[in-house]
This record gives sequence, C-alpha cells and structure tokens, in this order.
Amino acid sequence: MIFLLTSAGFTNRTISNALLDLTRRPFKEISLAFIPTAANMWDDDKSWLIDDLYNTKKLGFSSIDIVDISALPNAMWEKRLNVVDIIMVGGGNTYDLIYWINKSGFSKTIEVFLKTKVYVGISAGSIVMAKNLALSQSKKLYYEDRGKIDNEKGLGFVDFHIRPHLNSPDFPNVREKYLKEQAKKILEPIYAIDDDTAIKVVNGKIEVISEGKWIRFN
Repeated sequence: MIFLLTSAGFTNRTISNALLDLTRRPFKEISLAFIPTAANMWDDDKSWLIDDLYNTKKLGFSSIDIVDISALPNAMWEKRLNVVDIIMVGGGNTYDLIYWINKSGFSKTIEVFLKTKVYVGISAGSIVMAKNLALSQSKKLYYEDRGKIDNEKGLGFVDFHIRPHLNSPDFPNVREKYLKEQAKKILEPIYAIDDDTAIKVVNGKIEVISEGKWIRFN
C-alpha cells in the first residue's frame, strides 16, 4: 500500500515530486478524486480548502473529481473512486471524517482501493490513517440525531501518528513543548510535521519528505 500523508497538501515541489515517484507517470496521465467530507462541519472561512484544491489543480492531473462520501449513495462514490489513480482525503474535523468513513462503508472498501491506488491525506485525512485519533485537536461534535461524535479509533493503516500543522499560527498548541508532553501518553512513534512536510509510506517503509520542519517523538 502506498501513502503520501501531508499537513497541507501540495505546498512545494518536493512533495509533488514525491507523488511523481509514487505514481511513476506524469500528472497529465493521472486521475484524482478529492474527498472533502472532513470540511463539511468546519463552520468558518474555508479559504484553506480552496488553496488545497488549487495547489492540486496546478499539478495538471488529467482529471479531478470531487467525491463527498457523506452526500452520495454508496454505489455512486464507489464507482467514481474505482476509476481514479489517486484518492485524496482533505482536512477538516477528524471526528466527523471518521464518522462518515465508517457510516458510508468507505472503511470497508478502502483496503481494496489501496491495492491499486495511491492514498494522499491532508491534515485530518492523514490523521485517520493511524490506529487512533489521540493527537487530533478537532472538536468532538454533537448531533441530536446521532449523539456525540467522539470515536477515537482510526483506520490503522500505519503504525505511527501524524500531528499536522507544526508551528502554524492557526494551531497554537502544535508546538514541540506541548507535543513532548503528549508523547509521554502514547506508545507509538509520532511525526509532527509542518505544512511543507509529508510522510511517504510504501509497503510499510517510511520516508520523510520536507522543505520545512518536522519532529519525531518516541
């Protein structure tokens, strides 16, 4: 299985080149589906989401589909994800994302998809690949029709944690001092990455791709 787990998507040439290494084809021959579901419950400015999509568009993929697994029937999103080369899961609220990953049935089909496709995560889309969501700072949402969304279990495709947005002014707690304390409560390795860094994973082999700063704990 092949993963490119990022903090903010394709923010620099080093990260986009890493994807080229994984696909082994030029972007003009590659199709991508972007899953924006995690952003649905983000109730303020979404300029960051537009930036993520724009940075993706600039790479020149043959096609980019937008596939919201919370809004489409299973048969429809499954058909559309089945025909692309890359599945990219965007950022937002991690708990709402894992809720819809499970409720939609995506959690049951993703392993099949990943036998032939590259998975790219942005922020929440990267965090959910770990065994649990212990490092997520997303608000635990509450809905009258389904109770509180506080599922801490991730998908478990990687045996480490990712904490995106290291040193970002928008995430004041994502600093080395705070993360060092958090790491004492977690057994698995933690990669804290800034918006110019990504983690490449190929069949379990981990490589850090960066033009910025990152820290490994544990």
